[in-house]
Amino acid sequence: MRVVIAGAGSVGRSIARELLHNGHQVLLMDKERKEIQSRIPDASWLLADACEITSLREAGLEDCDVVVAATGDDKVNLVVSLLAKTEFGVPRTVARVNNPKNEWMFDEAWGVDVAVSTPRLMTALVEEAVSVGDLVRIFQFQQGAATMVELTLPADSPYAGKRVGDVDFPGETVLVGIIREDHPIAPSRDDSLEPHDELLFISTPDVEDELESMLSPGQRVPRSQD
Repeated sequence: MRVVIAGAGSVGRSIARELLHNGHQVLLMDKERKEIQSRIPDASWLLADACEITSLREAGLEDCDVVVAATGDDKVNLVVSLLAKTEFGVPRTVARVNNPKNEWMFDEAWGVDVAVSTPRLMTALVEEAVSVGDLVRIFQFQQGAATMVELTLPADSPYAGKRVGDVDFPGETVLVGIIREDHPIAPSRDDSLEPHDELLFISTPDVEDELESMLSPGQRVPRSQD
């Protein structure tokens, strides 16, 4: 897979290292010369403005599988995503969201297939680490059509001790994993839900409140859909 990353800051370089380690081709673009270029010798580098069509053409976006807009400027990330999708027909674009207030713009209208908000993700991970009974949104897929959520099952849940196959989860909700005492479990119908299990679901925003109220009746504060 060939990947072009716009933005060679710490985020862009970290992504590049992981992709190179997994055997992919990577080109890093940045309009400022980076002295650390020699630290990622297996990546290709292009000193250019990723908001310019001529620069993207020089980067070979027409032969690119994925474009990652990873700069620290949300405006730049939106422009790069839009140009990659509309001018070059890149199959997949991934854009970094620096300011959570701008998340609403990172959708297909701007050519963004996947938006990754680091502040929101870090907040979710903090909440996941300390919350019992609260539904925590870990990740949002495809402009909000589906989400990955987590709930640590409280001891007084009416479903503690129930078989997975006996639980009628809300529509468009799939239990995809159970973490019990730091061990992951791929749930089957015969597995039980135990107090303090970390339950991982793929769901939709519309049924998150229903899912939380069902598993943890004491938690009834509606969550924001933004």
